Amino acid sequence: MKRYFKVSLPLVLVASFTLIGAFVGRTVHAATELARINTTVITLEDFNKRYKDNLKFFQFKAPSKKNVLEDLVKRELAIQEAKKLGLDKDPEIIDRMNTVLFQSLVERKLTKDFENIHVTDAEARDYYAKNPEFRTSHIFVGVRPDASKEDEAKARKRIEGIQNDNLKPGKMSFAEVAQRFSEGAAAPMGGDIDYQTRDKLDPTYYAEAVRLGAAGKVGGVVRSQFGYHIIKVTAVRPWEEADKGQVKRMLNEEKRALLFEKLMADLRKQSKVTVKAELIKE
Repeated sequence: MKRYFKVSLPLVLVASFTLIGAFVGRTVHAATELARINTTVITLEDFNKRYKDNLKFFQFKAPSKKNVLEDLVKRELAIQEAKKLGLDKDPEIIDRMNTVLFQSLVERKLTKDFENIHVTDAEARDYYAKNPEFRTSHIFVGVRPDASKEDEAKARKRIEGIQNDNLKPGKMSFAEVAQRFSEGAAAPMGGDIDYQTRDKLDPTYYAEAVRLGAAGKVGGVVRSQFGYHIIKVTAVRPWEEADKGQVKRMLNEEKRALLFEKLMADLRKQSKVTVKAELIKE
């Protein structure tokens, strides 16, 4: 479960990097040439316009124009040297550049849609009714991501043994069984992981809590990405006590995710995509 569940650049450089977009690759001979780095020209007119446009990035004192210009020159010198060294052909760097392109596409296509998302109180309440905040305890046997089939089977057998031998009426409480036999950080607390929202729990774990629903219910053995669990719901936080802002943020994120998936689906329809999922072994 999620809960169980760069080197920073000076602000002047950030502005410089934004400004440089107007100049990279320019080979024109402008009437007002401000700077030339080999064949790349920075014009005074473009510099002033970009500098003015980017003053909004500074909350307090903006850097001097001379400092920004010097940073632009240094940046262009570095870019040209990097290209001489072939760094723009390096597969690892190309991959990083493609990541920026991916993020830029999402930003360009979806920013306005994201800004237009509004979650009403009624929507938040309806969402919470289906996705409440649970307090749960669990008995846990971990399984490593690289576990062999034999190790997986041993873990399953262990938790089933705990269930069959110890979780019987009148023998031990759930908390006592968790303290004695469970693995992980929650074991000393009787398996209690306190209140958790949907976004903080492994999806399988949360789905089992939803299925159980009411406080006091104990489920069977379930497999999450971390291992095997036997889950007990100990409380469900009512809407009146819920963090309304957090609920709205969760619903907002889900709406954003739907917009993103729609964009990707539309792009997929426009392309020829072949995937051989059978070659991937889980």
